[in-house]
Amino acid sequence: MAIVHRPIASTIKDQVYQILKEEICGGAYQPGQWLQEKELANRLSVSRSPIREALRQLAGDGLVVDIPNKGVFVKEFTLRDIEEVFDLRLMMESYAILHSGKNLTPEYKEELLRYVDELTRAHSEGRLKHYIELDTQLHNLFITLGGNRLLEESYQKVHTMIQQFRIYSLIGQQRFDESVEEHREIVHCILTGALEEANRANQHHLELAKEKILEYLEKKKQQAEDKR
Repeated sequence: MAIVHRPIASTIKDQVYQILKEEICGGAYQPGQWLQEKELANRLSVSRSPIREALRQLAGDGLVVDIPNKGVFVKEFTLRDIEEVFDLRLMMESYAILHSGKNLTPEYKEELLRYVDELTRAHSEGRLKHYIELDTQLHNLFITLGGNRLLEESYQKVHTMIQQFRIYSLIGQQRFDESVEEHREIVHCILTGALEEANRANQHHLELAKEKILEYLEKKKQQAEDKR
């Protein structure tokens, strides 16, 4: 089994934060939807205080916006937001991959191969959501291999911001198939020390993912305008 890099929630606020974060990133709420403290507190059987604290933390993550005198709403990402977040993500992953050679221990090599096997299995079984979870963990591992703790911390916020759109980057069987091959190539290049090639392959992979998400958002925007 692939290792799931997920922090353990230690307080009620942390538990509420993890639940709401996973729900937002999993598409349980629509962009722009109002997150009512009272309703959330009742549903999660907690007081409004941990809800308020969790929402404040989610605002820091860039997943929600707190509008004075109105409330907290799920962030509506613009096309420019997606462009900028992906560009930043690409720069971060490029640095990590190009500096991964010095940190590539036998244990990390085994973990990279394990992720490829898990991704291949998830793809063959058509388990898209599980595939995306593994995809996320693999790219987190790329960042870890860069050996820069500050980069790891910064990357989590950037990656979290686009998590709710990840499923749209794999719309269509062809793109799903291509993604598996792209991950195999990236990992193969890292394992063989061809880091420049690994970086180019990852850049291509991320550019295709960005294009798919932008394509989906453009289509959704057009559909909304047509209904007016």
